[in-house]
Amino acid sequence: MTQVDKMYDEAIELQQQGDLQGALSKLQEIIQLDPSYALAHAALSVFHSKLNEHEKAVEHARKVCELEPEDPFSFVALSLICQKAGLIAEAEEAMWQARQAQVAAIQRRRASSDDGHQ
Repeated sequence: MTQVDKMYDEAIELQQQGDLQGALSKLQEIIQLDPSYALAHAALSVFHSKLNEHEKAVEHARKVCELEPEDPFSFVALSLICQKAGLIAEAEEAMWQARQAQVAAIQRRRASSDDGHQ
């Protein structure tokens, strides 16, 4: 387990104990150390959304999609965050991107399955 993985676990534990500000601080430390740590951005998005800090929530949700463009769930999460922020057009776009990512994932699985049967 890496240092940032341990820090992430600590942040989630802080949140579960009701210390949302402590969790946010720990997650910010993580992205200072590793800006590409998608789990930290995902958690920051959710926690900022809970605090009605929509701009920050959307920013981190977008970052997750940037870091993991093949993950349909990242776009679903962005869609939900955007809906809560009142960004309906962006929410709809994110949901469309989620569908596209899902179709691409299915096609990749089929292609790899076909490769294994030849």
